[in-house]
Amino acid sequence: MTIIKSFAVGNGDTFYIKHNSDNFTIIDCDLNDENADTIIEELKAESADKGITRFVSTHPDDDHFGGIERLDAEMPIRNFYVVKNKVIKDDETTSFEHYCKLRDDTGKAFYIYKGCSRRWMNQGNDERGSAGIKILWPDTSNEHFKDALADGEAGIAYNNMSALVRYATADGASFLWLGDLETDFMEKITDNIDLTKTTVVFAAHHGRKSGKIPDTWLEKLDPQIIVIGEAPSRHLHYYTGYKVITQNKAGDITFDLEDDKVHIYSSNPNYSHKGLKDEQQNKYPGYVGSITVENEYTLEPAK
Repeated sequence: MTIIKSFAVGNGDTFYIKHNSDNFTIIDCDLNDENADTIIEELKAESADKGITRFVSTHPDDDHFGGIERLDAEMPIRNFYVVKNKVIKDDETTSFEHYCKLRDDTGKAFYIYKGCSRRWMNQGNDERGSAGIKILWPDTSNEHFKDALADGEAGIAYNNMSALVRYATADGASFLWLGDLETDFMEKITDNIDLTKTTVVFAAHHGRKSGKIPDTWLEKLDPQIIVIGEAPSRHLHYYTGYKVITQNKAGDITFDLEDDKVHIYSSNPNYSHKGLKDEQQNKYPGYVGSITVENEYTLEPAK
């Protein structure tokens, strides 16, 4: 059984995956508000029985690594997954300085790129199973990525340096994180990235219109749920025609993966969703509803 949680941290991202193997993964963090201590305590508690904990940094923006120095002090980061870079910033915050320290520590940093493999990220052995994580992007030889990296290393822009991180279980449920990729960049790399049907997609750039997932991507991903982050409502794109969960309304979102089911919980007791099936779950407070995972096999026409 796997638990995936998306914390409501305002204009930022903090996720974790409590894998159904001996793995625990944190994807990005924004730990600068009044809930930071509570979030860190939960991360410590949920990872306590796991042998491997990793932190995946999608890209070097402060709302994706804010407070990382606090997290590292409380639960030391020994496995820091990051796109290789030499990014600079005019305003070097404490969190950015700590990000750079982890990024440049060859004993802790593992540089991620399209198709990379690592024990126990996507390779298992007799000691422990795979975490089921696949890196779909960046292709470090791609000219569009090279341009985005150059912008970051010149201190101009950082969004299009984002890694694409996909997690999938043996039972078929899959999740995709897009970081802060922007629409025009996604359109440029459509033919250079391998996209497959995915159960839950976290919309790029916190759900902003500037990070609208292109239709060419959505046709391949065919998501059952798109999660929209906490950007101001006037900046959001709502993906008409898809089941959508908006974190502005739902608050913290917990996904409980059980066989071919995804049970969804919200920290907002008043949140509801008509598009989800009621399967009478009570593992956590705030049950919203469930979906049955579709995959390429269940979607094939009957023969």
